[in-house]
Amino acid sequence: MTRTILVIGGTGAQGVPVVKALASDSEYNVRVLTRSSFSMEAQELAKIHGVAIHEGNCYDETTLRQALKGVNGIFVNTNGLAIGEKAEIYWGIRLYELSREFGLEHFVYAGLEYASKLGNFQPKYRCSFLDAKGKVAEYISAQPTTPMAWSVITSCGYIEALSEVLRPFPDPNDPTTLIFAAPLGSAKCPLIYLEDYGAYVRWMFDTPARSNGLNLHVATEDISWNHVAASFTELTGKKAVYKDFTLEEYFNLGTIPNPDAKLGHSADPNDSTLLTYRESFTGFWNTWKDGLTSRDYNLLNEILPTRVKTVREWMEKTGYTGEAISVLKDYRDRTVVRKVSDIP
Repeated sequence: MTRTILVIGGTGAQGVPVVKALASDSEYNVRVLTRSSFSMEAQELAKIHGVAIHEGNCYDETTLRQALKGVNGIFVNTNGLAIGEKAEIYWGIRLYELSREFGLEHFVYAGLEYASKLGNFQPKYRCSFLDAKGKVAEYISAQPTTPMAWSVITSCGYIEALSEVLRPFPDPNDPTTLIFAAPLGSAKCPLIYLEDYGAYVRWMFDTPARSNGLNLHVATEDISWNHVAASFTELTGKKAVYKDFTLEEYFNLGTIPNPDAKLGHSADPNDSTLLTYRESFTGFWNTWKDGLTSRDYNLLNEILPTRVKTVREWMEKTGYTGEAISVLKDYRDRTVVRKVSDIP
């Protein structure tokens, strides 16, 4: 019998590959809850056999109760960049509660690292969108694995961001050289290929006997930015280097046009609990720079033997050129783009 999976956040960068992976055969029907059935992503997903678009507010209980009727499982990816930390914690927990109420078989949550906890709650690691999902993941992990199975997929940055907010830009002193910039020093940063992310979520629904009660930390690899630049040069013949930036220099690049704006663009701007982009992304980069996280790559290889395993393999597979490609809806829709993105 074909099962129906409700996807929250299905038109976002993470959600689209999840929907495609679930709808890749006749095993699942996919119901995508989105605020606009006319968005580019919703229109493209609607063309896929087995995918139905359910228009409505993902953060409205009446809408959620309608969307949950007749579904067997749910994938939840809330958007903290939009709704802020408090709302993301509330809706992550509430969605779990509603899923239990409606008798769902399997709840899969899109988590992130609980950065503050990993850093012993030092302010330098405070990141609202990491911490919110990390707190919800801890709540879910404390729940029983019956009668509803639960799984958490803890992710990291998208490798596709190397074509967007992390893409290289010309050296002002030597336009023939491209600079990959990050405030990482010599540290490595995990990134995930989104197509593989979708495949991991599909595996969770396919194999509840193994995924039930599992918090799976996924990534392509822990990536050295020197390796990013070297791989790019090897594959394209274009000279590229890695430049380590201080956090202040990084924010001055213009990746975030107004770093002192509050993070949570649809939340009450007067909410005193909202952090700024500068504060949250300081915690984000410090988490990776100080090596607070780890992943079991042997387990990831076992689960998905065909996964992309290196940034170089990803560059080769996708024909990466360093040119700008929009991935993140919040960046595209709100014109949050790097100043240097207009440089050819």
